[in-house]
Amino acid sequence: MFDITYASIWEIHQAYKKKEITVTEVVMQFLSQIAKLDSGIDGLKSVIEINPDAMFIAKSLDCKLEELDTLPLLFGIPILLKDNINTKDRMHTTAGSVALADNYAPYDAHIVGLMREAGALILGKANMTEFANYMSRDGMPSGYSSKGGQVINPYNREKTPGGSSSGSAVAVAAGMCTVSVGTETSGSIIYPADKNGIVGIKPTIGLLSRHGIIPIASTFDTAGPMTRTVSDAAILLSVLAGKDLNDAVTYTNSNAPTDYTKYLINERLDGIRIGLNKKLELADADTEDVAAFDKTCELLLGLGAVLVDDIEIEPCNDILGVILHHEFKACINYYLSTLAGSTKMQTLKDIIEFNQKNASFALKYGQSLLLDSENNASGLLTEAKYLKALAKREQAILKMSSVFDKNNVDVLLGQTFAYAAPFTGFPTIAFPTGQRLDDKMPTQAYFTAKPFDEATLIKVAYVVEQSLNLCIKPKFGDGN
Repeated sequence: MFDITYASIWEIHQAYKKKEITVTEVVMQFLSQIAKLDSGIDGLKSVIEINPDAMFIAKSLDCKLEELDTLPLLFGIPILLKDNINTKDRMHTTAGSVALADNYAPYDAHIVGLMREAGALILGKANMTEFANYMSRDGMPSGYSSKGGQVINPYNREKTPGGSSSGSAVAVAAGMCTVSVGTETSGSIIYPADKNGIVGIKPTIGLLSRHGIIPIASTFDTAGPMTRTVSDAAILLSVLAGKDLNDAVTYTNSNAPTDYTKYLINERLDGIRIGLNKKLELADADTEDVAAFDKTCELLLGLGAVLVDDIEIEPCNDILGVILHHEFKACINYYLSTLAGSTKMQTLKDIIEFNQKNASFALKYGQSLLLDSENNASGLLTEAKYLKALAKREQAILKMSSVFDKNNVDVLLGQTFAYAAPFTGFPTIAFPTGQRLDDKMPTQAYFTAKPFDEATLIKVAYVVEQSLNLCIKPKFGDGN
């Protein structure tokens, strides 16, 4: 049988067209991989729920396959969704919380509707850091949820899987789905992509609808692709992007491309100007990480790119926390109001009280952030501190734009994750550049572009990916 666990979307489509494999067989292979690697005491715990209709959907797609001359972009492609993304089916949407374990969402998230229209098969829900890492400041590790347990890094069980889209990243890295969808407020796509050696795109705020996604803060939240290749990320982003009457932010730019696959051109980067911000590098960066980053820079120079050094970007961490604190209560209460009684939890206060009554299994790491938001934020967004923080963010966006303009650069390249891009809403792509010898962990680099210029991100990252020609996979059964 055709081995699809690490096959790309294009490779699976070719196999469908040649009748080398059926959608049912593809789904069975992934379910077998999940049973082998994810379940049980020592499993990776990246999948929190399987779609009970997955096999029936696969068989119906097999019937359609006989009738189609051209396959839709995601036809028959098994996708895992982070468990904060609504699906109107027989799966729950819980954000990893036992408090929302009864929630069968009454409507699809907008992006889920787009994926279904493109022929995708929603295989299941991925585990995540509970409430997208906005639950407790008291030691909750990345990848832990009261409903799904602790996600494990497939490269090294002692290392973090990254958060909060931990399960989405691990499932892709370990070959348990073709692609997945994560969400990010501040690093929750990029960070786990980094730690699991995959490609992650945090799009510009407004490129994708957030409707039907359990929120943290409307100013920062977005969904995005998590894949093994840049080409798969471009295909998935082409499907996810689009306007939605239920999300006003999607009307902030009318000129964003709708087909990112046309930027997958393996050519030189002559004239592309790339800014480097060495000040964003970790002070204690490992020599292997530094070497991998330097190798990427040398590769870019060899491809004709112009590197502009010493780019300065101001940190924004302090303002970020203020906005999260004030928006969470308003956002989560509104989301709960849209569920039409599909869960007993109608407000943030209900979730807090449920957790307190069931503390033995619901509050392993407490709920300090939930309590802080409930008790110290109005939920009406009228606080002067919050409004001043929004004004400071607008200033930060202008400053971030000026970094590109003053230095005449197309993209910024960083070795480490920085808060400036998610805070300002600028798009970022994370992609693997190698693998460390000492602990087997992947090395990673990040490109950031101007708002709604995901096309340039994809163009540059694709050329680098093709030139590196890496094949990074976690190894199992060798004690890792």
